[in-house]
Amino acid sequence: MIRVELAKIIIDEKNHDQAVVLREKDGSRQIPIMIGFVEASSIQMCIAGITTARPLTHDLLASVIKALEADVAYLLVDGFVEGTFFAKLCLKNKDGQPVQVDCRPSDGIALAVRMAMPIFIEDNIFKQVLSPEA
Repeated sequence: MIRVELAKIIIDEKNHDQAVVLREKDGSRQIPIMIGFVEASSIQMCIAGITTARPLTHDLLASVIKALEADVAYLLVDGFVEGTFFAKLCLKNKDGQPVQVDCRPSDGIALAVRMAMPIFIEDNIFKQVLSPEA
């Protein structure tokens, strides 16, 4: 697993193309992941410190995790199939047992920025995306 950080959010309201760019924390490789407008806006609002009167979906999920006394461990982008990325939200339940939940990378990233959760990408994903002929 390679630790990454959110390097950039790209929002294009005209073409409805949104992406997040994840960059190696201790390297130079980057991977863009196309995401929806709602998820991109949610991530951007959190980073900008914008709050809403009522919780957004990702705020709700963070509250549910806290209410269940679970701990966030990390987000792992662990798959890339036919142009689609896959991820797992890795938690520990209140008994300390590991729990993995399938999620879209965009939702996982929106939660990660809210809960200061580290993000990782499997090394083979970098190889697959950056060298598709391999």
